[in-house]
Amino acid sequence: MSPLPEQSFTAWVGIDWADRKHDICAQGAGDTRRELDRIAHQVAAIDEWANALRRRFGGPIAVALELAKGPIVAALQKYDFLVLFPINPATLAKYREAFQPSGAKDDPGDAELALNLLVLAILNVSVH
Repeated sequence: MSPLPEQSFTAWVGIDWADRKHDICAQGAGDTRRELDRIAHQVAAIDEWANALRRRFGGPIAVALELAKGPIVAALQKYDFLVLFPINPATLAKYREAFQPSGAKDDPGDAELALNLLVLAILNVSVH
């Protein structure tokens, strides 16, 4: 895997949300490594995670989510250094199906797929 282009983002994040926890895949701009993480769906845990991202990467940070509204979106909207990119759940499901024909759903894997879609979408926009 090659490093992500610098663009205007300091990091890229994909989130697979759930009622009680969120799986996260993050990659710094210009880096090839991806890191998986999991946080509880609690205000304090989300706040701690978001502030750690800011300390580490500054901003702005691109974040892909499988929905346009809901508790996790509302929780993340208060951070001015996060730029949220909603992904249609059907799009993510079709993308997963293309790379996992078995249909097996894996939350950390979906977080990485969301990150992949985010990068592809932003690259496509910047190329044209």
